[in-house]
Amino acid sequence: MSDTKHKIIIAVDGFSSCGKSTFAKAIARRLGYIFIDTGAMYRAVTLYALEHGAIRSGIVDEDAVVRLLDQITITFRFNPERGASDIYVNGDLAEGKIRTIEVSNCVSRVSAIPAVRRKLVAMQQEMGRRRGVVMDGRDIGTVVFPDAELKIFMTADPKVRACRRYDELRAKGDNVSLEEIERNVRERDKADMSRAISPLRQADDAVVLDNSCMTVEQQMAWFMTELERINK
Repeated sequence: MSDTKHKIIIAVDGFSSCGKSTFAKAIARRLGYIFIDTGAMYRAVTLYALEHGAIRSGIVDEDAVVRLLDQITITFRFNPERGASDIYVNGDLAEGKIRTIEVSNCVSRVSAIPAVRRKLVAMQQEMGRRRGVVMDGRDIGTVVFPDAELKIFMTADPKVRACRRYDELRAKGDNVSLEEIERNVRERDKADMSRAISPLRQADDAVVLDNSCMTVEQQMAWFMTELERINK
């Protein structure tokens, strides 16, 4: 458990495939906080849209996605085997399904839809209302919780991120190419930074973590130093 006098909100923003979720989960375990994977929430909406015909051949029908929103309930349940929470859509486990390249190729466009962002941001703010949470995403420190006590902005070389994502998908048995993954990473960076609603950007008071050449253990040591800094 953290030795802080009161529970805080820790916002972890940054580019795709930087290991934000792995890092945020480790922080939550270390502090005894709740971890909320906001990227998984946008992936869940994208998955539901794919399964219900709102996305066809890579083309997102924004109006159709918006019409589906009231049908979607997103919840997290702790999985003791993984030591982390799994995401459920309308009560059905979706953790594996949301990580496919098909979802990855469409999630930036779905997450740029204003109605989608409004719905999920409201859900995220309610989840963090009691504080004591670690939340990762693209706009946590700038939009969802601009008053977060500790804001971290993660980055890494695109080629390094592509290799990490490639290894993850291949381990799951997905037949993908490294070239396809790197293209997806760069396209998502561009889409995330250029969207009109809540673009990816570093909050003015965020600390930057470039983990291109860092292990998870080194990142945690860096985090503990930053946590000690804000608690002084």
